[in-house]
Amino acid sequence: MDTLNIALLQIAPGAALEENLEKGLAACKRAKDLGADIALFPEMWSCGYQIYGRPAEEWTARAIPAGGSFARAFQALAGELSMAIAVTLLEEHPGGPRNSLLLFDRSGAQRLAYAKVHTCDFDAERWLTPGEEFHTAQLDTAKGPVQVGAMICYDREFPESARVLMLQGAELILTPNACPMEINRLSQLRARSFENMLAIATCNYPQGVPDCNGRSTVFDGVAYLPNEEQSRDTCILQAGGEEGVYLARLDLDRLRRYRESEVHGNAYRRPSKYALLTSPRVDPPFVRDGRRP
Repeated sequence: MDTLNIALLQIAPGAALEENLEKGLAACKRAKDLGADIALFPEMWSCGYQIYGRPAEEWTARAIPAGGSFARAFQALAGELSMAIAVTLLEEHPGGPRNSLLLFDRSGAQRLAYAKVHTCDFDAERWLTPGEEFHTAQLDTAKGPVQVGAMICYDREFPESARVLMLQGAELILTPNACPMEINRLSQLRARSFENMLAIATCNYPQGVPDCNGRSTVFDGVAYLPNEEQSRDTCILQAGGEEGVYLARLDLDRLRRYRESEVHGNAYRRPSKYALLTSPRVDPPFVRDGRRP
């Protein structure tokens, strides 16, 4: 079995950037000890997503450059450990900070830089600069090349996010998170994985972190197996609420065979019928103040 081992770093942040750097580096080393090929952080790890209930000028001042010492430390560790690291940060950016993910491969090369497209503009995230597009990248791993994309938390609630990544060839979507993972949000992840025939790895903050409850997950997207009458549970890992590093073993061979034969993904889509999906028009009851195009 050709497995890709994905470590979900379901850890609580400290009060300062330096604490998060030290704790994050230690968690990555623990992930490597467990046999991980990829380590994934929760959303906005550099500041612990500590943005709610605070003046915007206070938390936006904690933004850091994507090429700064914080990111470089994880980049260097990725090469040292020979393990991919997907680290998250409140990124310094002209016009306002961004909610970002950087993916470094096992040689320490940066393969992906993604800024959250669907910012939560109904709350504190209205002070963020949204990302402009979704990206995928080929990630070199010990198990061979894997096509990887990213979405962040609220992106999950829009089917288009995972759909675009699937159309770009994604086999795995990395999804940092910072919110309560209850049945409906877990169902969204399950659906995104099922309908696109791809794996989705989501890392959340543990219980005890405000407005979070752990329950990080990996869904492998394989709903049916040959010679089995019933569908199977696509969830291959669901953590509890406790802080920890959780390892999921994704069977890449099985996922790839499934994608070659099953009916979802892009197999039978009819894009010419979907023009309304790209219309910018918003009609009642969905009109909201503060919505950005």
